[in-house]
Amino acid sequence: MEGAAKGSRSRKIDLSKMTTFFVLIGMCVILSFASKYFLTYNNLINVIAQVTVNAVVAVGMTFVILTGGIDLSVGSMLALSGIVMGMLMKAGMPVAVALLAALLVGLILGTINGLLVTVGKLPPFIASLGMMNIARAASLIISKGGNMSSFPKSFIWIGVGKVFGIPVQVVFMLILYVIAFYVLRYRKVGRYIYAIGGNKEATRLSGINVKLYEATAYVVSGMTAALAAIILTAKLNAAQPMAGVNYELDAVAATVIGGTSLTGGVGSIWGTILGAIIIGVIRNGLNLLNANSYLQQGIIGFVIILAVLLDVFKKK
Repeated sequence: MEGAAKGSRSRKIDLSKMTTFFVLIGMCVILSFASKYFLTYNNLINVIAQVTVNAVVAVGMTFVILTGGIDLSVGSMLALSGIVMGMLMKAGMPVAVALLAALLVGLILGTINGLLVTVGKLPPFIASLGMMNIARAASLIISKGGNMSSFPKSFIWIGVGKVFGIPVQVVFMLILYVIAFYVLRYRKVGRYIYAIGGNKEATRLSGINVKLYEATAYVVSGMTAALAAIILTAKLNAAQPMAGVNYELDAVAATVIGGTSLTGGVGSIWGTILGAIIIGVIRNGLNLLNANSYLQQGIIGFVIILAVLLDVFKKK
């Protein structure tokens, strides 16, 4: 009897983890009947390419939310990283140097966020809200409110090039997710991030440096925002000081829809990418059906509320 009960619980857990996948499949089936263009190869590749930037940002957001925090500054960090990178390329610096500079900006801003939360004891919401405004202001001041464009072809290739028919940006995204999965699943930093989100005080009492690993999550968020800036700037062939507006909302949506609990300690990186794809499928499907563009955000908001409610009910 006990063995059967354990098996039943195991199956329930597995089904719970597959919920996001089943939702995605269901949506694809419905949209395939609603529009003959939805399941075409070009459209599916287009959907994946469209969600790449949000999916990359959502990797860092997943790390942060797993600790029980939130990072509202990802969109602004993306913008500032892109502006710094664009200015360096326009000044004639090698592309590699500009890319490293963008990542360095993300590293610095993420570290500041982490220190504000762990050392400064600021609530994550307040710390990242402040950084959101500071980074956005810096982007506008440095760029004087203007866009930069016409970058080297070797850089633009990141956003528009293909490898064996697969967009380069998608390849980068998948590599990032494999790395994130490995870190969260097999490295101690991943285990500690889950532990902090599950019970921060118990984790501290067990001798783990909670401040270090909690701050690390924000550093990852800053770095992935910078990586997203590289991809977005290459796609648009333009660095924009207002890039990334509301990206924090899409990143949180992808993470939560993917099954990561807003209270921390529970979630999956593969759930996050499925959440990002679900958002992309919703937008793509509504566009194919010529639905009102304002309806998209409303539906995504409804899906977020539903995902959080399901998380609450599961905990009860």
